[in-house]
Amino acid sequence: MSARSGSPSRPHKTSNGPVSDAGFVLDVRNLGRRPGTMREVRRTATEHERMGLDLIAIPADAEVDLDLQLQAVSEGVLVTGTVSGPTVGECSRCLEPFEDRVEVRLTELFAYPDSKTEQTTEDAEVYRMEDDLIDLEPVILDAIGLELPLQPLCTPDCAGLCPECGVRMAIAGPDHGHEILDPRWAKLASFATEAPGTGDPAEGSTPQDRSAPGADDARVVSENQEEK
Repeated sequence: MSARSGSPSRPHKTSNGPVSDAGFVLDVRNLGRRPGTMREVRRTATEHERMGLDLIAIPADAEVDLDLQLQAVSEGVLVTGTVSGPTVGECSRCLEPFEDRVEVRLTELFAYPDSKTEQTTEDAEVYRMEDDLIDLEPVILDAIGLELPLQPLCTPDCAGLCPECGVRMAIAGPDHGHEILDPRWAKLASFATEAPGTGDPAEGSTPQDRSAPGADDARVVSENQEEK
């Protein structure tokens, strides 16, 4: 879920009125409306609120680099270029914090107030200029929200946490492991531990079972002699 998802363009204002060419707001009055007229904008802006998703975002007060081209077209001003900035996040596998960068590419039309596009489209369908000002903040918010991963990783091959003890596999070592006993055999293992055997096949038999070898044969011979 993106932080402060986009809304129709709204210029930043102070008590003295709209702010021109400050932060994410661009003043396009000097661009004019002649189709084909172009102007490049390179600046670093600071956003005072977090921009991104729950697990990863551009932090508050981070510097965001804008490298843009403005072009006047018949229906408005076409903004193209890149926006980049640092990100901080929490790995979705091992839960460790990490830092990275994100870069998004913009291609967005800002309609003139009196254009046919402005008159025939809904507010949510197109961004609009206001007093010859373009507010890029909602466009950048939406683009960053779509670019950032929902399940960020500190490294592409992050092994996550051990499911048994919770240690990070990255620091546990290749020999880390746990002996897992099948619960179906747990009772037998407990019995073997409590009553260890000696290995004698006769152990556990009754005294009668342990009679001397040949005793049964002698008893049969004696019975036969008595019958005779």
